[in-house]
Amino acid sequence: MLKSRIAEHIEKSGYRRKYIADKIGVSYRQLASYIAGEHYPPVPKLFFLAKLLGCRVDDLYEWIEEKKPTHGE
Repeated sequence: MLKSRIAEHIEKSGYRRKYIADKIGVSYRQLASYIAGEHYPPVPKLFFLAKLLGCRVDDLYEWIEEKKPTHGE
């Protein structure tokens, strides 16, 4: 499962979310859905977003291992 870390990088950048949405060519709502992890940006937008925020693409998401229940649970 992927956890979005986009909000952290936006905060570090000092840019406003509306500015970032305009720069990557999406609506503010679409950017909010990327931040919330409801949707994922297409790969070209993901790379552009990383460049804009001064980070690597893999810094924008964190892989979270899902816990699988054992037989006794």
